[in-house]
Amino acid sequence: MRSSYPEVEGVLAHVDKGILTLTLNRVEKKNAFTQTMYGAMADALAQASTDSAVRVVVIQGDANVFSAGNDIADFQTPSKVSQDKPVFRFMEEIARFPKPVLAAVCGPAVGIGTTLLLHCDLVYAGDNAAFSLPFVNLGLCPEAGSSLLLPKLLGHQRASEALLLGEPFFAEAALDMGLVNRIVPPTEANDHVQAQATKLAAKPLASLIATKRLLKQDSQAAMIARIREEALIFAEMLQGPAAQEAFAAFMEKRKPDFSKLAAQ
Repeated sequence: MRSSYPEVEGVLAHVDKGILTLTLNRVEKKNAFTQTMYGAMADALAQASTDSAVRVVVIQGDANVFSAGNDIADFQTPSKVSQDKPVFRFMEEIARFPKPVLAAVCGPAVGIGTTLLLHCDLVYAGDNAAFSLPFVNLGLCPEAGSSLLLPKLLGHQRASEALLLGEPFFAEAALDMGLVNRIVPPTEANDHVQAQATKLAAKPLASLIATKRLLKQDSQAAMIARIREEALIFAEMLQGPAAQEAFAAFMEKRKPDFSKLAAQ
């Protein structure tokens, strides 16, 4: 019997031969995440974690765009932080997910579009991929455990460069950093990831789960704790003057001016 995964606007879900493929499908908005999309991704991962028909998960976008990050409308209407809010549920579900997760990344991967990759086991990038962690530039702080995971992956200096400057870096740099496994032509990225997922789906699931657990067990508790700490600080900063200036500047198509804001 084939497992059924609900689809919502912006996320397509498909299970075939042991592979659950979650496709970001809001291309007209550059696959920017809405709370509905976060909820769908979190629900799908929660279901797949115990679904015997799913052995591997693939997250993919379009050949021209992975994700522009969080939808700006969500930032403009901040609500009280709660650990059961869809965005935080998604972060924790992907951080805890016991089975292999693969990603195909082409075009822009902004904010959560990059930080979610830190929780994937294999990442393949199109040669047009552009990664960005612009949290400081928006008056915010890192999320999804990236303040813990990036220094471990890149070292302190390169993690600081990525998070403090928030400037884009591209596929070759991501490969050099170890953020991605291989660079492929954008039109081949999704097919390449499916081929890799098919290899994994043919392997003993118990061995895959045990290996992933052993790889992550030293940092798992600290990672969940950091995700929650970041979320609390992020929510506070989201309502602060720096973030409000950044979002106003974005809407008014001008550069933000943080020079008159006091440190908080």
